[in-house]
Amino acid sequence: MTKQLERLLQWSCGLLSAMALFCIMWLTLVDVSGRKFLNNSVPGSVEVTEILMVVVIFGALPLVSLRGEHVIFDSLDPFVPKALKGLQQRLVNLVCAGTFGLLAHLLVKRAERFAEYGEVTSRLLIPLSPVAWMMAIMLAATALLHLYFVLVGHGTGAAHAGEVQP
Repeated sequence: MTKQLERLLQWSCGLLSAMALFCIMWLTLVDVSGRKFLNNSVPGSVEVTEILMVVVIFGALPLVSLRGEHVIFDSLDPFVPKALKGLQQRLVNLVCAGTFGLLAHLLVKRAERFAEYGEVTSRLLIPLSPVAWMMAIMLAATALLHLYFVLVGHGTGAAHAGEVQP
């Protein structure tokens, strides 16, 4: 992966997640302070927090995969011969790419249905279609990233574990 593309991915996804987390922090501060001192909370704060949590989680998903910081089941690694490690990593990345791709496809269908029916949140009437589209885009980006790792041979968790990548 080119350094420019990697940097763009880190900045865009990182900034998106960081800004959403920052907004959650301030919303929670204002909401709790309002309840404590003014006996009144921010209307719809739960809905906004839920949407912002989705942005944090799905916005960071490509970064987690890029850095190899996802959960790794490595209990069987001592039994896998070194010659098969590269194949094993490619196979895991292929399964991840397929899974994220399928989830992205399902979320695209859900976003289209949300848009068609005009689905909104219950209190603030925030449209749900753009949120589902953002989730689908981030899942698709993560799927493409794992597909790239299949082709190039990036190791699953190699950056995190300090292993040498094939």
